[in-house]
Amino acid sequence: MSTLKPTNYPALYMLIVVFFFWGFIAAGNSVFIPFCKHYFGLDQFQSQLVDFAFYGAYYLGALVLFISGNSSGKDLVGQWGYKKSIVYGLLFSALGAAAMIFAVNGKSFPGMLIGLFVVALGFSIQQTAANPFAILLGDPSTGSTRVNLGGGINSFGTMIGPLIVAFALFGSSKAVTDDMISSLDLNKVIVLYVVVGVLFVLAASLFGFSKSVPNGVSEEKTEKANKAMKSLMIITGLLIVIFSQVFNSYSASYLTTHQDLEQVEYFRVLMLFLALVVIVGGLVYSYFLSQKKSEGWGAMQYPQLVLGMLGIFIYVGVEVAIGSNLGELLKQKEFGGYESSSIAPFISMYWGSLMIGRWAGAISAFNFSNQWRKILTFVVPLVAFGLILLSNSIAKYDVSDLYWYIICVVVQIIAFYIADDRPAKSLIIFGILGIISMIIGMLTSGLVAVYAFLSGGLFCSILWPCIFTLSIAGLGKYTSQGSAFLIMMILGGAIIPPIQGKLSDIIGIHFSFIIPVLCFGYLAFFGIKVKSILKSQGIDFDEKVESLH
Repeated sequence: MSTLKPTNYPALYMLIVVFFFWGFIAAGNSVFIPFCKHYFGLDQFQSQLVDFAFYGAYYLGALVLFISGNSSGKDLVGQWGYKKSIVYGLLFSALGAAAMIFAVNGKSFPGMLIGLFVVALGFSIQQTAANPFAILLGDPSTGSTRVNLGGGINSFGTMIGPLIVAFALFGSSKAVTDDMISSLDLNKVIVLYVVVGVLFVLAASLFGFSKSVPNGVSEEKTEKANKAMKSLMIITGLLIVIFSQVFNSYSASYLTTHQDLEQVEYFRVLMLFLALVVIVGGLVYSYFLSQKKSEGWGAMQYPQLVLGMLGIFIYVGVEVAIGSNLGELLKQKEFGGYESSSIAPFISMYWGSLMIGRWAGAISAFNFSNQWRKILTFVVPLVAFGLILLSNSIAKYDVSDLYWYIICVVVQIIAFYIADDRPAKSLIIFGILGIISMIIGMLTSGLVAVYAFLSGGLFCSILWPCIFTLSIAGLGKYTSQGSAFLIMMILGGAIIPPIQGKLSDIIGIHFSFIIPVLCFGYLAFFGIKVKSILKSQGIDFDEKVESLH
């Protein structure tokens, strides 16, 4: 009788700290963005450059790793080993934290963007290695449980990140007005990034010097995809040209009249939508070329993968866009008129909503009976909701405005029962609920609208594993490469939030949420389309969802 390979718990505990960092820093940006807007006198688009720098680094990092592997025929992360890759990634992030310290001290917004870019570049290396490393740290049959544990800790980081960053920015006072922000002392922010940088180095040291952590070296060859590489490089080059035009328009010296400014605003919107067209059009065109001759295209010859790349791009984009633009919405009188120092509970609840859904989605990864699974599907989201309220109460925030949000949580619980952990069905149901919630938010005001926009987090929560699972189904030897392509599409977090930000500068923050409506629309469409695509390939794919982002 065979026995399960024992789990390396010391290494696993260190690894889930890395998962926590991803969520903590990313969600903290949602508080950092409105702060930067007032501290540096930015418009809504410029403030969204925080997301552009952060998630753009994910794309470039993954692209460089892919190009390296495609050129050498060997996976660079596999050659280094998962252990060293995570160490290198942590040290990169530590350098980014150091850059943030100098930038904050010098009150330089571009310097902060560079710091966040380097932090996220380290994250891209870590994320490429962390999931397979989690599986390696025990028996393969229980690998999804360890990945889900990391996902749960990641979501916990997204929940408390806004609270800690808000404390670093505004201290214990919740009465800091937006007009007072420009005169704030940023010493606490410096202390925050000193602590974060030290934790990065400490985690790297623990990984690097621990004899109990396996090296995780892989000699597996990488499938060649030269045409896909050229296509992605062309897309990247065009994006660089487009965004350089957008950024240059901000320093144009000829902007002397209102008409000039108005024309440039429309030019910027046009350029941002052109960037979206380049990505969508580039991927679709690459797919059609691959159908004529599949050689050299690798995983991109599969329609489920190409549509899934767009799905991940849009999913990450809408998840980040709602959270990043929520602060500006809450400042409007018809939505509460909150100061930037008082929005942390709402931002925490938005990112906590993803935690609620992910914790519920993780239940199926454990060996519970069907009856217990149904009970926990009801109980776990309510416990997670209570934990979010408790965390905010401990931070001395008034959470009375969030009590009735439990209604939205109950709606999500019902959706979980209906979807029954089926990826395509979940995509359709949660995508439609996302559309409905955004439309309700746009047609109403006050707490009803705020709840509707917050619930976007509930309906985003389970979509990553659904998209990922369906996209790599049937890829065979190209599965690893397809996974790498999907990770690249985290780029959506760099493109879609600035598009909504710039649109809000023109039509107002309230109706800029038409962007999330369109995003959820595509995600629901993907759920319908990919199921028929897989059936045409002889794959009746209706497995349970077992992985989290």
